[in-house]
Amino acid sequence: MVMTTSATRDIARKPQMRPANPRFSSGPCAKPPVWKLEALSDAPLGRSHRAAVGKSKLAEAIDLTREILGVPADYRIGIVPASDTGAYEMAMWSLLGERPAQMVAWESFGAGWVTDVVKQLKIDATVHTAEYGEIVDMAALNYDNDVCFTWNGTTSGVRVVSGDVIPADRAGLTLCDATSAAFAQDLPWDKLDVTTFSWQKVMGGEAAHGMLILSPRAVERLESYTPAWPLPKIFRMTKGGKMIEGIFKGETINTPSMLAVEDYLVALKWGRSIGGLDALMHRANANAQAIWNFCAAKPWIANLAVDPATRSNTSVCLKFTDERITDGAAFAKAVAKRLEAENIALDIGAYRDAPAGLRIWCGATVETSDIEAMLPWLEWAFETEIAATA
Repeated sequence: MVMTTSATRDIARKPQMRPANPRFSSGPCAKPPVWKLEALSDAPLGRSHRAAVGKSKLAEAIDLTREILGVPADYRIGIVPASDTGAYEMAMWSLLGERPAQMVAWESFGAGWVTDVVKQLKIDATVHTAEYGEIVDMAALNYDNDVCFTWNGTTSGVRVVSGDVIPADRAGLTLCDATSAAFAQDLPWDKLDVTTFSWQKVMGGEAAHGMLILSPRAVERLESYTPAWPLPKIFRMTKGGKMIEGIFKGETINTPSMLAVEDYLVALKWGRSIGGLDALMHRANANAQAIWNFCAAKPWIANLAVDPATRSNTSVCLKFTDERITDGAAFAKAVAKRLEAENIALDIGAYRDAPAGLRIWCGATVETSDIEAMLPWLEWAFETEIAATA
């Protein structure tokens, strides 16, 4: 039954507070809160990336990444083309095939890696899947095979709880897509042989560049195993059976954007200035907790993650649960459209392959005060849309 006109007006009254920054996109993500265009003035534009100044900037980006993430000294860190996708493809095409693979997918990007391994590379693989909002039992995998998985499901809002179940004496390699986890979650480097991510997620950098981190075990595989298929130039990490060490010192395979490199450096220096990884994780946790608390108090919305222990603290995926909603996809799109029209929350619709709902980025560059200011507007948009469709 529709409520009275006066009550409806009370519910639909717009909140007074507004987010200072309405950008809650899951990638490219919000810039660090202190970011200004002038901060990029030191970028060596119009200079070769192979000049001393270019190499210095690229090496600095690698060094700061290592420092903030706590990457062991004997792990290689490289800047590679094509964002996280390019980095993960580079790893799969170069390393897989020496032994069977365990392919793990609980969201769209993991499913994409399954397709590449099974249909493109045609590697002997066992596929483990879970529905959106759930996660595969990582303890059930055969770690004598190579294991490919995402740490944090950007499109499902579900993450691996810890690396405890990954055996230290594994025979296979672990290939981890950590693009929406790096800088917001504590990654267990001793359990990860290949780790990839992109600049535009937790640190809010510019897109198109990926990071590839290799353990000594991964390097040993590269130098002792040659895939049966040809490798494109941008995937080649060895020459004459030896690692091309320059890739991991800032001598990139292709031409990077020095403007984007400068932007990443600005974000890294900001992260270091606020306290490094611990501070970055704390910011993401506070942002996500604000949404979790909101969901706990509202009967019409819930976290897509089934198990609270696996909830992502960066890409928080939500679903509407009100029984009055007859078309979930249309309703979620309408709510997102209302929030965008008010310049309250931009780009928060669920990923196209995911269940209908919303996806709110809570990475470290987002201010908790903006999350808290946005949530009453989310309730306003929900109630307004319910009234409009009644």
